[in-house]
Amino acid sequence: MIVTTSSALRVDVADLLRHGGGRREVHLSAPTGELAGDLSAGPVQMAPGADLRVDFSLERVGEGIVARGTVSGSWRAACSRCLVPIERAISVRVDELFEERPVEGETYAIEGDHIDLEPVVRDNLLVELPAAPHCRDDCRGLCPRCGADLNVASCSCDPDEPDPRWDALRELHL
Repeated sequence: MIVTTSSALRVDVADLLRHGGGRREVHLSAPTGELAGDLSAGPVQMAPGADLRVDFSLERVGEGIVARGTVSGSWRAACSRCLVPIERAISVRVDELFEERPVEGETYAIEGDHIDLEPVVRDNLLVELPAAPHCRDDCRGLCPRCGADLNVASCSCDPDEPDPRWDALRELHL
């Protein structure tokens, strides 16, 4: 059964399937909004409305078609230390195999004379997004007491003052 999808990253590969050893360059651009599903990992998301750039070399091999190249775009998030909005570029190297009978979790499907690069793009991008993004390496974050941004100014809070949320536990004597 052939499943047809309408993806912005669907590519006709009939020419490659008919000629062993054939190779072709593919350069595509698609706004993140045209891709199905969520392009985010935790607090980080691919920049809404921004273009994803796909630059692949497709090569016919005995098992199917190998897609090699890069996916580039930008992501947005709030700094995990100071909550300042940040946006950074990302470029991910891709090397994946498409087969007529794909192995779940290992290879991707050739659907008739087409391959859909969207799952490859999604799978490779999402694992490269940062889990706890920082606006800069030396970000000092927010004061846990008053919430002041310590990158902008220092606060008058006593760093040695105990956190009152732990008072009940301090009264336990074990």
